[in-house]
Amino acid sequence: MEEKNKEQVQPAPLCERVKGDFWAAEISRRQFLRAGLTLVAVGLTAPPWLAQIAHADVQRIAKGQKLPNDHILVVLQLTGGNDGLNTVIPYRDPVYYQSRPTLAIPESQIVPLTDSLGLHPALAPLKEVYDRNAVAILQSVGYPNPNRSHFRSMEIWQTADPDGHSRYGWLGRYLDTLTDSAMNPVMAVSLTKELPVALQARQASVPCFASLGDLQVMTRDPELERTINSLAQMDAPKMDSPTRVIRQSTRTALEAVEQLRERVKNYRSEVSYPNDPFAQGLKQACQLIATSPQTRVIYVSVNGFDTHAGQARTHEQLLSRFAGAVNAFYRDLEQQGKADKVLLMVFSEFGRRVRENGSYGTDHGAAAPMFLIGKRVKGGLHGDVPNLRELDANNDLKMQTDFRSVYATVLDWLGGDPERVLGKTFRPIPVIG
Repeated sequence: MEEKNKEQVQPAPLCERVKGDFWAAEISRRQFLRAGLTLVAVGLTAPPWLAQIAHADVQRIAKGQKLPNDHILVVLQLTGGNDGLNTVIPYRDPVYYQSRPTLAIPESQIVPLTDSLGLHPALAPLKEVYDRNAVAILQSVGYPNPNRSHFRSMEIWQTADPDGHSRYGWLGRYLDTLTDSAMNPVMAVSLTKELPVALQARQASVPCFASLGDLQVMTRDPELERTINSLAQMDAPKMDSPTRVIRQSTRTALEAVEQLRERVKNYRSEVSYPNDPFAQGLKQACQLIATSPQTRVIYVSVNGFDTHAGQARTHEQLLSRFAGAVNAFYRDLEQQGKADKVLLMVFSEFGRRVRENGSYGTDHGAAAPMFLIGKRVKGGLHGDVPNLRELDANNDLKMQTDFRSVYATVLDWLGGDPERVLGKTFRPIPVIG
């Protein structure tokens, strides 16, 4: 019973709070709609949460503990199930061409990585980053007994819990291990319409924005500002504990969002990005990296990868946009001087079947490649060439690497405790220098 009550007073994620009745006692729906968008800002200066973070750092030093590192993780989710076999292609294997009479990429068009593996021709801009040893390709990543439902498989990837139905995401659990995350409302930011399961946490609260442009068109409604400021003037001793937690977390979050809004407003990148969801998502991630030094995790998601029919053209466009966005993103990081501080992790909920279907597409599969991109990665191919002759019981590619080992690698990068977050030990992959 005590644990249940504890969970009830925890602040919900910002993007969830604004959608439900959680704020009803503090801000009317009419006021909220007048504010115009997902969040509101109140123009407070010298936010106390920054002083709290500094105080926490002083306490760590006094106890002989290490300060959190300044590494940043950007997650790019390819929603729908990317066809890994037409992304990183075993072009010297005749089974590939036999299995895909219309979808196989001709060897003459493939961007070679080795004498047996190459990239889809649309990924030529990614090859430029690969040639700088900044792209690590992890072969045949998956999990035991793969699920082919989009919803369930994505849930597994986002919770890192194939055997159960965990309520919290793997990154949310990571944030919960950090005392700073309770004080820093922008420790993680999701550039999505809804908060991904991966960032749902017991204690940490993560804001999400469909676009950083939302921050710039927020109105400063005087009535709304008075309402929010009144939260700080309430007689705290007369409040019950849940109300006090809600009001304090509300004010803290709004202070953080206002500061973020001001910083983002004045930032301009010298790198030209294409105008598509991939590029705009990673461009905004770079804006956050440049302007929000307290942010450590940024989440971006792009859909469209469920290519059951007419795959060839659709997949080519998706990969072209993906490659162009990553190329611009990496150049932007270099211009900022932060390429060695940022790790981009790219994943999809599953790959596609080896054989094409009757609709010139591919159906839901299992294992597929993942990408880790950044100046500190050990670039190149990691793992064996997929064996198209030894498939699993469902005629899908066999898993070589459990995705939780990749997560353990990423959590090490962030300075986290992989075993504590993942619930058991997974050996990190030696792919980051």
